[in-house]
Amino acid sequence: MAEYTLLNGIVVNSSRKVSTGFISVEREKVSGNKKGTIVDLDGASVVYPALINTHDHMRGNYLPRVGPKPGNFYLNWLPWDNDLKASDTYRERSNLSIEDIYTFSSYKNLFSGVTTVNDHFPQALNKDILPKLPIRAITNYGLAHEVSSYDLKWGDGVEVEHKRAVKNKWPFITHLAEGFDEESMNGVEKLEKMGILDKHGLFIHCIGFSDEDIQKTAKAGASISWCAASNMFMFNTTCKIRKFLEAGVNVTIGTDSAHTGSFNLFEEIHYDRALYRQLYEEDLPAKTIFKMVTENAARAFWLQKDLGTLEEGKSADILLLKSKNEDPFENFAGANMEDIELLTIAGKPVFGEMRFIDLLGGSVPEGYSQINVGGRSMFIIGDPAKLYIEARRKIGFKKVLDFLPFEPEE
Repeated sequence: MAEYTLLNGIVVNSSRKVSTGFISVEREKVSGNKKGTIVDLDGASVVYPALINTHDHMRGNYLPRVGPKPGNFYLNWLPWDNDLKASDTYRERSNLSIEDIYTFSSYKNLFSGVTTVNDHFPQALNKDILPKLPIRAITNYGLAHEVSSYDLKWGDGVEVEHKRAVKNKWPFITHLAEGFDEESMNGVEKLEKMGILDKHGLFIHCIGFSDEDIQKTAKAGASISWCAASNMFMFNTTCKIRKFLEAGVNVTIGTDSAHTGSFNLFEEIHYDRALYRQLYEEDLPAKTIFKMVTENAARAFWLQKDLGTLEEGKSADILLLKSKNEDPFENFAGANMEDIELLTIAGKPVFGEMRFIDLLGGSVPEGYSQINVGGRSMFIIGDPAKLYIEARRKIGFKKVLDFLPFEPEE
């Protein structure tokens, strides 16, 4: 792995520390010393820790969305699942292989600055696929689909999965209160009775939480993944997000699958801020939402020693964005796919403008390709253009996937 230094950037090391300076990479880690190849950013780029998506269904990232009939909304997730499997979208998606969908899902995340993601499926279904992807998809977690009689019975059972998470210092991840039927509404109570409501919990959605549930979650030290766009599309409501924040719950953000949620994390961030303003007539601070997809998310995954900030010794997961706003947090909160200048995973450049090609040895190496994004020629790990062309051939028409910011040259 090459050593390099990004010089004269606006470095956002955490939600509390911003300075003009440099970021160096040595042996996959952030270094405190200027090393190797020097790239001068001329004060025109903002350097952030790369983003973390705490909830995605990487088998389900396809468009268009599938949801309730106009004017109707779901009581819980189950009728949506039935609608999905009966839909034209699902039949069309079935022309693609599982590997195709997972690779598209990786690019959905990479093109919005995400380097670490959770695929909400049990390891038995994804363990052979995740290590081959061009993104870091976490593999160390305990998982239950849900805590109800009609969940999908993933994993080895709620208590066994939780015990494994505690033993290994992993997150225990489950959908919780994704709906308003009696079972959905009693998820926190069930975990409490089983003695597994604790700091390992990463609870997805939580739209049916009572005020008491929120306080219990805060006291336990658990985290939640807020998936507002998906919630509003399916249920016409989302969790009591302001009360979660006021209670001190560790709040993170997930996209959910593109079948119901935002098509990538940038769009989810834009949606969340607009919805918060609509619900509460006040702004959700850009610094707060930045923390949700960096520091908070790393903590929820039990990876805070390695990810979430650009502190020396942590993994060099770096996101460079164009500087378009003097406030680096507002700059982040308003970013789009076309604003990414460079993205690295453990110091390895995986997506970037050609001016950074020296970090890969001076030319596009084997295993990479070039695409055009927003009028810029960019290198990208893998070959998403070839994947896109092949997918269109399998589907039978010129399918457009909004989470891909380019049109392939055929």
